[in-house]
Amino acid sequence: MVAEFSLRETLIVLVEVIMPRGDGTGPQGGGPGSGRGMGMGRGAGRGRMGGQGMGLGGNCVCPSCGTKVAHRRGVACNQQTCPNCGAKMTRE
Repeated sequence: MVAEFSLRETLIVLVEVIMPRGDGTGPQGGGPGSGRGMGMGRGAGRGRMGGQGMGLGGNCVCPSCGTKVAHRRGVACNQQTCPNCGAKMTRE
């Protein structure tokens, strides 16, 4: 004897299997987000190159012609152009 179920009855059975508690949360599983806080502790690093600037003073140097200009606080050397040849400067 083969039991015939209507589409509605079949869907009800499937929903009961997928959501056994009937509250929409689904089965208890071990998927993403169900961990116990066993992460690798990322996020507390000091950033690239130690997280520190190169300090006060120093010079910006042109890699093309070698011209040196005093570094200005708050302005990265690679944002400055060489006064002689127009190339981007680098920090000494």
